[in-house]
Amino acid sequence: MACRIGELVLGCHDPEVLARFWCEVLDFVVLDREGNEYFEIGARDGFGGSQPTIILSRRDEPEPGKSRLHIDLNATDRDQDAELERLLKLGARPADIGQTGEEQWHVLADPEGNEFCLLKARIRPL
Repeated sequence: MACRIGELVLGCHDPEVLARFWCEVLDFVVLDREGNEYFEIGARDGFGGSQPTIILSRRDEPEPGKSRLHIDLNATDRDQDAELERLLKLGARPADIGQTGEEQWHVLADPEGNEFCLLKARIRPL
């Protein structure tokens, strides 16, 4: 028997803003919320379904040290350049972590500066 990732948890200053951003990026919906302190977002089939859910939980102070977890994204219905343009319009911004410019991925940050990568390869939509 094996495990599956059920949820990813991200502490943040403004869970509502990040919920909107990541719902647009991933075509997720808000599955649950507690005021403005906690949002759970995920695929329409919900927790335990086709994809892990993301918990966005308010944290007044950032946790010490740099986050060692980031999300890698692959476009499903367009090429990498078109998806990059879409993500930038949604509020992502380029992040410099020392890339050479020769990479086949783009390093970006969400509205609170959490880094993620847009990979070149496309994958099938669910």
